[in-house]
Amino acid sequence: MIWGISVPIMGGMMSQNVLNLVDIGMVGRLGDSALAATGIGSFSNYLAISFIIGLSAGVQALAARRLGEGRDSETAIPLNGGLLLSLIIGIPLCIVMILATPYAFDFLTSDPAVSEQGIPYLQIRIVSMIAVGMNFSFRGYWSAIHMTGVYLRTLLIMHAINIFLNWVLIFGNLGAPELGVFGAGLATTISLYIGTSLYFFFAVRKASDKGFLRGVPSRSTLWQQFRLSLPSSLQQLFFSAGLVTLVWIVGRIGTAEVAAINILMTFHITAMLPAFGIALAATTLVGNALGRGDSDDAATWGWNCAALTFVYGVVMSMLLIPLANPILSVFLTNPVTRELAYLPMVLWALMISFDTAGMVLMNALIGAGDTRRSMWISLLWQWVFFLPLAYLFGPILGFGLLGVWIINGFYRVGQAINCAKQWSGRKWAHIEI
Repeated sequence: MIWGISVPIMGGMMSQNVLNLVDIGMVGRLGDSALAATGIGSFSNYLAISFIIGLSAGVQALAARRLGEGRDSETAIPLNGGLLLSLIIGIPLCIVMILATPYAFDFLTSDPAVSEQGIPYLQIRIVSMIAVGMNFSFRGYWSAIHMTGVYLRTLLIMHAINIFLNWVLIFGNLGAPELGVFGAGLATTISLYIGTSLYFFFAVRKASDKGFLRGVPSRSTLWQQFRLSLPSSLQQLFFSAGLVTLVWIVGRIGTAEVAAINILMTFHITAMLPAFGIALAATTLVGNALGRGDSDDAATWGWNCAALTFVYGVVMSMLLIPLANPILSVFLTNPVTRELAYLPMVLWALMISFDTAGMVLMNALIGAGDTRRSMWISLLWQWVFFLPLAYLFGPILGFGLLGVWIINGFYRVGQAINCAKQWSGRKWAHIEI
């Protein structure tokens, strides 16, 4: 059952891998300033949309629980709520974030070339905020009801369109204007709204009998869903704010380091995406088991999914460590920047198995409705441990990007161990949603 839910998600994540790497490969041809601009812009965009992304946790947890309870005709009600909340929260937040973008870049970088390219890139990315909120709500729903193939088909189409539009808009092919970094952002935004349209099309066909768009959720249901999603939204918000803070810390070291961290973080996220498919399966399977009242089965699903991703991480380590330099040479044309990124990439590869297993158990807690505990684990490890020590060892003590990444390794392993202890404690087994 793990594979039935997670394999289509993995396929979608693999297409996301290709998209991320193609983006970097195209933008990398424009130089370090362009890479730094898209790096800062991407992390800042994640911060801007992070709160609305968290709405998917409530959709998935509630829909999975309703399916486990045998209330199939009500599984799409949480999806309706997620779409409505995406509009209510997304529209005003989008406007505020677009207006705040120039101030964000002034804070995050002192390089005028990076700001010049990054500000319009981030603004056009933020325009997609409502589409992102809805797309994540749909993803949570399809995962909850074991129909992840719909998610896979939509994502593949969306990513193919994104890659094509990148080629057209970044370099001015097929008679289009040469828009550079801004073209990369515009391509992503267009593809996201096309993806939203596809999700609505599939939902009308496959989920109308499950309550899709049939009545607005009651005020009490919407409030329950918001309360359930709020810790996850705050977790996403603080996590993404931590990524932006990390970019700011590395920016105190140098622009080449920011370009290097863009590659490192993209590879980190890329390698984690297939494991995230199993993490979403854990969220669903734990919720289904608790809906049936079987907490022992829920606990087993969490451990089994974590073990699978730990093995995946070990395999990735064995592949990435010897190939680190050849891989980096594809995306970093500057040999100095490539040298800066080499040892941090090797260190990251060494701890990826712990990171993937910890991520699964954190999502298992979300599936159990224990979104508050998941939030506190993420917040404390990132903001109390990692970021202060990264600032101390990076720019202050002069250990540079390598020092930051050594601390990052301790952070990821420690957080994973913490998640394992919380899951084994089983306080989550008594939560009613």
